[in-house]
Amino acid sequence: MSANRDLRERRRERLRFQLRRKAGGRPRLSVFRSSQHIYAQVIDDEQGKTLAAASSLDKNLRESLKTGADCDAATAVGKLVAERALAAGVKEVVFDRGSYIYHGRVKALAEAAREGGLDF
Repeated sequence: MSANRDLRERRRERLRFQLRRKAGGRPRLSVFRSSQHIYAQVIDDEQGKTLAAASSLDKNLRESLKTGADCDAATAVGKLVAERALAAGVKEVVFDRGSYIYHGRVKALAEAAREGGLDF
């Protein structure tokens, strides 16, 4: 179990290093995926502030979703975080998938955020 955790931490740190190099001052769209829900935040690393956030736990999404752990929930969260980021004045972001593979729920969230108007 700890070997898997170590590999996941190394993957996350390696990705975060690459993102810092390529970001060019753009905020980061960070994704966290648990077994029951999915969360997304637009973070300005220079100021250390969260500019926009959304999750499958949001009251209006929770009522309309069957579960927070499927691709439909990820799509809804992606659209909501894009809408909130555009309202905060953010159009371009860098996608931070964390230690997760770009597949399934993470991919659905990213594509929905692109459709919602975010550029990455």
